[in-house]
Amino acid sequence: MNPVAYVIPLLFLCLFAFALVRRVKLYDCFTEGVKEAVPLLLSIFPYLAAILILSSLFEASGLAGMLSRLIAPCLKFLGIPPEISPLVLIKPFSGSGSTALLSEIFSAYGADSYIGRCAACAYGSSETVFYISALYFAGAKKKKLARPIAIALLANFLGVIAACFLCRFL
Repeated sequence: MNPVAYVIPLLFLCLFAFALVRRVKLYDCFTEGVKEAVPLLLSIFPYLAAILILSSLFEASGLAGMLSRLIAPCLKFLGIPPEISPLVLIKPFSGSGSTALLSEIFSAYGADSYIGRCAACAYGSSETVFYISALYFAGAKKKKLARPIAIALLANFLGVIAACFLCRFL
């Protein structure tokens, strides 16, 4: 077995030993933390539900496919293979949907092909912007979302362009 697999269990054992030496009641501390997490979970849930439903509708309606075919020529001009345009479009909305698309790209083109490498780098260099925004802004008092989301989407897109550019040389 890989020695790295023992890091987390050893960390927990050290933490428990430290708590025993300090005479901390672990179970009581744990339940207090859970009590504080429930209101936070309840405040975040509507935002998570909304973004998950909207991302599923985006994929199921066919809008994602239509948009990816529409932007494929622009992506090709920027050095992004048109075959990964659905991945570039879905990744900001859905992590599981983009994972499925990445798997399809690997099946169709191979993981070691230029398209496969670009897809892997595009997947790794981007984030599920709308999911993270829903989590972050659920607790924020001022809900000015447009600018941070636009910046995050731009950063994602520039990351994909840079990743595909670097894949040409690797």
